[in-house]
Amino acid sequence: MFEILIIREVATRLKLRESTVNAMLADRELPGFKVRGQWRVRSDHFDRWLDLVGSGSEPEEATALIMT
Repeated sequence: MFEILIIREVATRLKLRESTVNAMLADRELPGFKVRGQWRVRSDHFDRWLDLVGSGSEPEEATALIMT
């Protein structure tokens, strides 16, 4: 089972501002989905994205792989 992360949690883990994470989600640089207008990220998708980006994939490519 996976956990659902909120923007603050993702921002903290990436050491970024919440506004930056929002922009990354809107630009499909991070895998996420909206619930009543607020972004959410599955923890398993986030962990996979970190692995891919950490291995040299572009954020958009990593997101596309995860979200398909």
